[in-house]
Amino acid sequence: MSAVPRPPSAFGPNRRRETLTAFGLVLPALIGFVLFYAWPAWRAVEISLTDWNLLREPNWVGLDNYVKLWGDERFWRGMQLSAWYVAFNIPMQTVLGLFLAVVMDRLARSLFIKAVVLLPYLLSNVLVALMWLWLLDPLLGGVNALLTWSGIGHQPFFAGETQALATVAAVNIWRHMGLVALLFLAGLQNIPRYLYEAGALEGATEWQMFWRITLPLLRPVMVFVLVTSVTGSFQIFDTVAVATNGGPLESTRVIVHYIVQNAFSFYKMGYASAMSMTLCLVMVLYTVLQMRILRANENDLA
Repeated sequence: MSAVPRPPSAFGPNRRRETLTAFGLVLPALIGFVLFYAWPAWRAVEISLTDWNLLREPNWVGLDNYVKLWGDERFWRGMQLSAWYVAFNIPMQTVLGLFLAVVMDRLARSLFIKAVVLLPYLLSNVLVALMWLWLLDPLLGGVNALLTWSGIGHQPFFAGETQALATVAAVNIWRHMGLVALLFLAGLQNIPRYLYEAGALEGATEWQMFWRITLPLLRPVMVFVLVTSVTGSFQIFDTVAVATNGGPLESTRVIVHYIVQNAFSFYKMGYASAMSMTLCLVMVLYTVLQMRILRANENDLA
């Protein structure tokens, strides 16, 4: 029985230069990760175990902040509103993005149209919020003028307790669906065309090919879109801060707005950090669960 040859060492005489080059290429990203992600996250964990108001030395309180948030109705109300925002935002944004991607793949491959579709995403969140705040103004907004002319009548939008959260979601759907469409379009263009030709020869309709070829082979892109979209939606803050500031009657005070309010209005840095770490844990658990359910590490084209 012949011995299995050992793989060459990464620091052996023949591979040392390649290994050092690889470390050199990774080093800038590693430094950025440590400075802007790992170290701030570790500081947030430390601060979450203290009582600190920025004006004096922090006092060690152990897990008291985590025990306190367990009984904080406003914290759970913020989590509930964030979950409702995700429920408003993600399904519509994903469906519209996929629809736009299919239309661009089949009917319009113009670079100009792709640029127009992506344009809202290139605008800042603050600018988008200000623009829609003016358009949806109950008295002076152009949208309400059209609704009145059509007989529907004025709508409060951001000023209505029952409409504010859905309006914030609609604004962000408008801003992000272009990016989602381009991600899906990149996935569509990687699907081999002979699969559609074979389906057409077998007599499959466009709808059947969409369900049995397009959607299954878009699964890796779908996983990326859903994970990043849901994570970003739970972090919604700037549109809420500009358009409603958590109102009316706290109907849009999502969890990140509540965290920022505790940190920089009430100066409860320890409590705000504890809420941030809890939200981070929820996001990690959700991401792992979603990637396992959608089999993110498998490729149907392999």
